[in-house]
Amino acid sequence: MSRNTLQEAIVQTCRQYSGDHALADSSGASVTYGEALAKTLFLTGRLKPVWEGQDKVGILVPPSVGGALVNWAALLMGKIPVNLNYTLSEEGIASCIEQCGITDIVVSGKLMDRLKLTLPGRVHVLEELVKEPRLGEKIRAGFLAKLASPEGILKKLGGANAKPDDLATVIFSSGSTGHPKGVMLSHRNVMTNVEQVGDVYHFVPEDVMLGVLPFFHSFGFMATIAGPAVCAFACAYHFNPMESKVIGPLAEEHGVTIMIATPTFLQFYLRGLKPEQLEKLRLVVVGAEKLPTKVADSFEEKFGVRPLEAYGCTECSPGVALNGPDACREGSIGKVIRDMEARIVNPDTGEDLPDGEAGLLQVKGPNVMRGYLGMEEKTAEVLQDGWYDTGDIVRRDEEGFLWIEGRLSRFSKIGGEMVPHGNVEETLNDLAGDGERVFLVVGVPDEKKGEKLVVLHTASEDLLAQVLEKLNGASIPNLWKPKAGQFQKVEEIPLLGSGKVDLKTAQTMAEA
Repeated sequence: MSRNTLQEAIVQTCRQYSGDHALADSSGASVTYGEALAKTLFLTGRLKPVWEGQDKVGILVPPSVGGALVNWAALLMGKIPVNLNYTLSEEGIASCIEQCGITDIVVSGKLMDRLKLTLPGRVHVLEELVKEPRLGEKIRAGFLAKLASPEGILKKLGGANAKPDDLATVIFSSGSTGHPKGVMLSHRNVMTNVEQVGDVYHFVPEDVMLGVLPFFHSFGFMATIAGPAVCAFACAYHFNPMESKVIGPLAEEHGVTIMIATPTFLQFYLRGLKPEQLEKLRLVVVGAEKLPTKVADSFEEKFGVRPLEAYGCTECSPGVALNGPDACREGSIGKVIRDMEARIVNPDTGEDLPDGEAGLLQVKGPNVMRGYLGMEEKTAEVLQDGWYDTGDIVRRDEEGFLWIEGRLSRFSKIGGEMVPHGNVEETLNDLAGDGERVFLVVGVPDEKKGEKLVVLHTASEDLLAQVLEKLNGASIPNLWKPKAGQFQKVEEIPLLGSGKVDLKTAQTMAEA
């Protein structure tokens, strides 16, 4: 049997590694691959009437064994799992449901109780769905798990007809800058990306990944739902990536070797985790925001592993460029992964730029999305002849490492000059001195100069005064230096569930 689709990979891996540890979570759930397959097959029986006649199916469950197995069950049944972003507004979630034509959503009862969400369509609580398995259901699941051929399992459940370029999942963009768009990822997209990233980080079945990124996040889906299926490493889940008091014991109990996170999450682990809880850690990969050197230094000093910075986009499944143990340049986002091409072009003319010059990054490869669900015009704006326009301003050095200069949408044109928000932010946060994200720069309309900068911040009065004093001597152009009246105190910098800054909310706060 081939391994061209996720469902084929799930069945084959569960059979081949049936006695190995597969999935665990902070509730105490823990299963081997053999047990995971049997439980997934049991779920397919319970979910068949729920999802009858539906193509795309809604899942609103946080990182957990149950959430992973519901996704696996959907794939074995030939369905397209759509993990809904529960950090969006009700309006945003309803938009995602409507765009996919979803009528039935499987949810976590505990999460729904906490969020108090009202969802359109029929809601099915996972905790109720799995109650009181009957003898006949156990016999069916056990027989299929142990005795039926992989081909037979998928034929019986409905997942046998999927092809590599068929849709595997829809991941909705986080909505950090606007309306959520459904990114259509194929089996080839996701599985290729697992293998591309694995080539750099050398995943082995003995690895245990900390699964704290939500399943609605493309890295969360690729690494912690598809990753175990394709590479047979284990995963230990917790639903709150900032809850160190739970993550520490979970990591220690299951011997976590790989951590995928954001620099913001690492700051929580620096404060809340003990070195012995990460004793087996060998690899830490961070993305979504720039990794401050002070955070990297502190993490390495405390836990003995230096975090590696990586770069991805939901539209690329998501991995694009990585720093790895064998090739790393600090401050860069690494080198483009195998089977991907990258070019840097003039944002205005589309002309190729030489190494060393900053321009718009475009990439092409087998992990680039099929397009945006139901949005042909928006797809055409960013995807032409296989080249995906990332929207990021990047330069490439002589050794092939990529360096982010800023996001095209995160520049302000002030008096005719382009001012990069990211560079101003980095300067201000460095002047604050403790490695935390204290400042966030936003551009707002200005009658005199077209735009002006507003700096949202969480600094104390004393810290702000110190930063403003040091800013005079900073090595950025004077035009880039915000004045005291441009700083706006906020309770906290708004974040999305993925750990990225919520730019949409930040813009609203700045304009208000």
